[in-house]
Amino acid sequence: MSLTRETTPVGIPHLSRAPNVRLVAAAPALWRIVGRSGRVMGHLQAVRRGHDVRYSARRFHAPSRTFRELGEFWSADDAVECVILAR
Repeated sequence: MSLTRETTPVGIPHLSRAPNVRLVAAAPALWRIVGRSGRVMGHLQAVRRGHDVRYSARRFHAPSRTFRELGEFWSADDAVECVILAR
């Protein structure tokens, strides 16, 4: 198993558990997580790990003006839920 991190172009993930957010394409394997109000809550990125695809979650931290890595998940739903619940 390779431990290299590569983005991989995949179709937009289907979210089944987050009805109040939508994904907006930002790059071939990167989406903005946008809330109902139109505010960007974070990013979701598809990452290839060997033959598998995982989803990386990031949330913007306003005081430092940087994105904070929240982790990698096996499903897009789990990654988006992490961004929603991270405060």
